[in-house]
Amino acid sequence: MAEPGRATSSGPGRVLIAVYGVFALSATARAGVQIATRFGEAPLAYLLSALAGVVYILATIGLAGHGPGARRLAWAAVGFELVGVLVVGTLTVFDQGDFPDDTVWSIYGRGYGFIPLVLPLIGLWWLRHTRRPR
Repeated sequence: MAEPGRATSSGPGRVLIAVYGVFALSATARAGVQIATRFGEAPLAYLLSALAGVVYILATIGLAGHGPGARRLAWAAVGFELVGVLVVGTLTVFDQGDFPDDTVWSIYGRGYGFIPLVLPLIGLWWLRHTRRPR
């Protein structure tokens, strides 16, 4: 029987979970305030920031959880995050008219020190690194 992989919440995974948790709180709070107070100014940007917040919440839960269901959730959320950063980042580089205000993923996370671009790469690497040996 194959031995189980390392828990994603062990060792450096704890730091990764903490960073995801901070992004979950900050993106969700920022989007909530923007939607509540200035939604008409940039609805697409604010809704995308809210989506990013939900994705960060799901990634945090998946990475902190135990078992195959949590791992699948983490893979899906972190993978979706990478696609979101790349798509929204590219759209905001080439068509800033639809994004009069920044999202978490605008210009590949420039407003957040490009951490939104690097974070899913680290997350996917960590998930691969901690998987069960074949």
